[in-house]
Parts: sequence; C-alpha cells; structure tokens
Amino acid sequence: MWQEQDNQLTRDFTFADFSEAFAFMTRVALIAEAMNHHPWWSNVYNQVTIKLSTHDAGNVVTDKDRRLAGAIDRLVNE
Repeated sequence: MWQEQDNQLTRDFTFADFSEAFAFMTRVALIAEAMNHHPWWSNVYNQVTIKLSTHDAGNVVTDKDRRLAGAIDRLVNE
C-alpha cells in the first residue's frame, strides 16, 4: 500500500529473492521511462523501496506520481 509522507508516495515491496526483485525493477524502469517519470528507489536482496514525487512541481506528489504508482501496482497484481 502506498503511503503519502513528506511530499512523497512511498511503498515497500518484498519478493522471493534478488532475481525476482531485480526483474520487478526492470519492469518498473521500462514503464517509468515511457512515462518520463523516474522514481527514487533502493534495493537490498529481495526488498525494493520506491518513493515518488515530481521534481518539476517542487518535489510534491502530483497526478504524475499517482499514475506511475498505479502502473506499478498493476505489475504486482498481475
């Protein structure tokens, strides 16, 4: 579930292993590039944290972030 805190949408994801986490990140990267909206994220083994905000709007959460969050949610709900 996405949480809105400190002008960011944030969500943690946990996968079976590093390969699954990395595959997820690759899929997110392709979507983010197509949307021209790139997340801040971190990855340690099977865990991925993603934070979304819109730099051009002054580092606040915008519809652009919500659209990318929705697209990411669809990846994990497939």
